[in-house]
Amino acid sequence: QVQLVESGGGSVQAGGSLRLSCAASTYAYSRYCMGWFRQALGKAREGVAAIDRDGMPKYADSVKGRFTISQDNAKNTLYLQMSSLKPEDTAMYYCAADSTRGGYCYTLSPYEYDDWGQGTQVTVSS
Repeated sequence: QVQLVESGGGSVQAGGSLRLSCAASTYAYSRYCMGWFRQALGKAREGVAAIDRDGMPKYADSVKGRFTISQDNAKNTLYLQMSSLKPEDTAMYYCAADSTRGGYCYTLSPYEYDDWGQGTQVTVSS
């Protein structure tokens, strides 16, 4: 099991940028698929982006070209650079780890990820 702590959320105007960070308690990235998810008020949690042990990213269609997922293995930290933010990006953002697939990412379904952080709020105003 890996402990995850997100940071970097905040309030920004539409068109702005934010960078989220997720610090892991262990050297997780060689054995885990790491992902970012979000949950808006009254909506189901959805996958945003994931990155596998080889650094290969996967994105939801709604964020392609605007968000970039990356990881710094030396710092045990996962990032989500968010640009051209829209009001519909407003949500609680969570990072999560999937330890069941040898570090490869096959899905952005939140049901397939087993370790979760507490979340960080992102609010985008128009």
